[in-house]
Amino acid sequence: MQKGDVYRNSILIGMVSKDDNGRYRFAYNNSYLSNENALSISVNLPLQPEPFFSKELFAFFFNMLAEGSTKALQCQSLRIDEDDHFTRLLKTTANNTIGSITVKEVLPSKNPQLGRG
Repeated sequence: MQKGDVYRNSILIGMVSKDDNGRYRFAYNNSYLSNENALSISVNLPLQPEPFFSKELFAFFFNMLAEGSTKALQCQSLRIDEDDHFTRLLKTTANNTIGSITVKEVLPSKNPQLGRG
């Protein structure tokens, strides 16, 4: 399973993931939801404790990805298939995004007991 922590202005707000069957999931952190100043990241991903599921990468996250020659350059330099949108999201949106949202890849733990689940 691939995972990415989602941040707004360096504050952890949730997690986006893709399971081994290609199903996407996004969920806000409970601590973020309890903040009275919490804002949703999209009208299609409103604040709620229940996770969102999709067969396609959520449009909000897809729209964070580079296009055209920048996409081609990123895929070539990082050795990512141009159609692997989720890996591109995890590898290219940790910094310098347009807007306040960033996604930082959660690497698998080598010790399962120390993993994040």
